[in-house]
Amino acid sequence: MRKTRRKFDGSFKAKVVIEALKERETLQQLALKFELHPNQISIWKQEFLQNSALIFEEKVQKEIPETDVSELYAKIGKLEMEKEFLKKNLKRLGL
Repeated sequence: MRKTRRKFDGSFKAKVVIEALKERETLQQLALKFELHPNQISIWKQEFLQNSALIFEEKVQKEIPETDVSELYAKIGKLEMEKEFLKKNLKRLGL
């Protein structure tokens, strides 16, 4: 019988890492408390420490390219025209 792989969200990982950084409990104690392997906590802690500087970096805004937006507006216009065409023809057919 295989165990299914568990997936943890970011808030749970952050909670575990913060507890690990406080160093009030050993990794083994935290592993028992959160039902994890101590190595997993170490990996999450290492990732957190490596990426923590990114929090203080200037936020790079990801902008949607203007071409994508204009394409979407064009598609909306086309769909509106199709909708009106279908409404008109359905009325004419009496449906």
